[in-house]
Amino acid sequence: MTKKLRAAVIGVGYLGRFHAQKYAALGGVELVGVVDAHPETAQRVAKELGVAAYTDYRELLGAPGSKGAKPDLVSVASTTETHHAVARDCLAAGVHVLAEKPITVTVAQADELIALADARHLVLQVGHLERFNPAWLAVKDKIRRPVFIEAHRMAPFKARGIDVSVVLDLMIHDLDLILPLVSSPVADLRASGVSVLTDGIDIANARIEFANGCVANLTASRTSTASLRRLRVFQHHEYISVDFGDRRIGISRRREALIEGESPIDTETFQQPPGDALMTEIEAFVDAVRNGTKPVVSGREGRDALAIALEIDRMIAARQRLPT
Repeated sequence: MTKKLRAAVIGVGYLGRFHAQKYAALGGVELVGVVDAHPETAQRVAKELGVAAYTDYRELLGAPGSKGAKPDLVSVASTTETHHAVARDCLAAGVHVLAEKPITVTVAQADELIALADARHLVLQVGHLERFNPAWLAVKDKIRRPVFIEAHRMAPFKARGIDVSVVLDLMIHDLDLILPLVSSPVADLRASGVSVLTDGIDIANARIEFANGCVANLTASRTSTASLRRLRVFQHHEYISVDFGDRRIGISRRREALIEGESPIDTETFQQPPGDALMTEIEAFVDAVRNGTKPVVSGREGRDALAIALEIDRMIAARQRLPT
């Protein structure tokens, strides 16, 4: 019989609570505790799921005086600025880590976590949830040699997530999707953005040119009146559109035989059924831990998306400092 893996969630606010629910429902896993700096939050989620509550994650890590059963794996869903210290301590204690995006605040911090995970032969996965969207899972292998990519990610304003810019909050999802698709170094980057409702960047656009000639144009906003999560990919003789919200896919191709009076393009559209992207993500993390395999979104991939997101933020900030 396969040994149950012990899991814990550090940070059980809005998103972390869902992580805890998934672990509690997952076969072959035992949720042994939830952690939150706010005692009432920790107690509420712990009571809901019938597990122990903690306000300090170090109580779970096996140090002298630790109160709980040391987990085999954790989700780190605390605030972004705490990701580095929490994930570092967990990895140092021999615990596998799923860190919510962005992986850390700085690239240097991400590099430290990657090196530590490698040295300890531990899984470090980053929570880029769109990789597990049913529409993306259905279409990603059809994208082979993209020439132009356009992404729009819009959302109504929410107070949650404003500790980072819209680039680190929303655009980073599309950066994570695009970088493995193109698989080429960035040759040129242009970016602009503006603050609207917060002190940070609320609307941003980036144009990325890769060394292989592919160009990506990304727009993100957290001041929209409606939600939109759409990616369009153009490759030779083919155009693919993915709507992550509706899980709708459109594929247009040049017809092999052209008939006079008819469109030269064949288009098919289909919609994927609803899925549970977060459960799929956590299942993938657990599988990587159990089998010792590379995670779907590795620490290096999370680091690479972070590096470009931070450069976009830097360029926008520099533009805003220019004299008018």
